Amino acid sequence: MAPTSKILVLGAGELGTPVLLALAQHPNIIKSGSNNISVSVLLRPSTITSPSPEKAKELQRLRDNNISFVPGDIASDSTQALSSIFRQFDTVISCTGFAAGPGTQRKLTRAVLEAGVARYIPWQFGVDYDTIGRGSGQDLFDEQLDVRDALRSQSSTKWAIISTGMFTSFLFEPSSGIVDLGNGVVTALGGLGNRVTVTAPDDIGRVTAEVVLGDYGEALQDKPVYVAGDTLSYGRLAEIVEGVTGRKVERRVRTVEAARGDLVKDADNALYKYQIVFGEGKGVAWDVEETWNHKHGIRLQTAEEWARENLL
Repeated sequence: MAPTSKILVLGAGELGTPVLLALAQHPNIIKSGSNNISVSVLLRPSTITSPSPEKAKELQRLRDNNISFVPGDIASDSTQALSSIFRQFDTVISCTGFAAGPGTQRKLTRAVLEAGVARYIPWQFGVDYDTIGRGSGQDLFDEQLDVRDALRSQSSTKWAIISTGMFTSFLFEPSSGIVDLGNGVVTALGGLGNRVTVTAPDDIGRVTAEVVLGDYGEALQDKPVYVAGDTLSYGRLAEIVEGVTGRKVERRVRTVEAARGDLVKDADNALYKYQIVFGEGKGVAWDVEETWNHKHGIRLQTAEEWARENLL
């Protein structure tokens, strides 16, 4: 198979931007010269022409790294329209998550396969959907399994799924309901001994760039690649928060039963759905020593390192 030369990243948000910059700054791109490998990003036309000074600054940073803009809208464009765009590239990396709406991941996969793209990394940066299985507390996960089924049922497009666990930032995000610094509470999902794997978005960008451009042979081997910055229990998380802030925290447990009960009353609450999945503890944690990055000597940021950098 010909080496990667034209890469398209879908989206430039919390994950897309680190992926784009890691690709553009990868030694193998710099070494080869920009004429041999190009990096582009698919953005809504309204984003490319946004009058926002903040957005203009973000876009200029991408331009400064020789990243080209391709107009397109994954939500409103048809499968055929997206396929005609994807056909111009040999590698497509989707960094657009569930916020794009139900059915989007299936549509993107159909467009990639119809376009005959040589390599595809779908938006599967997260948990182990195979282990969790269908019918989980988070109904959107079934669509991720549909994507895997579609990829496994063909042999023309090489693919890799990069399983990263939870974004490290989300572990400490107040909206996750896990770390509440204001009230000094750490809430364990399912139990204090339950474990969760986390990886920082910048590190996911680094690993993705290595999978696509690194000197590891053919890394896209039609199977999941497990990545981790850290795997820790909620009890250990509470210790980290105490060590970093110098304050004692209260340890609480959010049971699966409580989350299920609340979901019955508020059926569209995405947080409750995630609390059920992570509370059950299946397919959400794997040992760092067994990960792709560890085996290749790529050390990533731990939860404690992230906390010391961002909580102080």
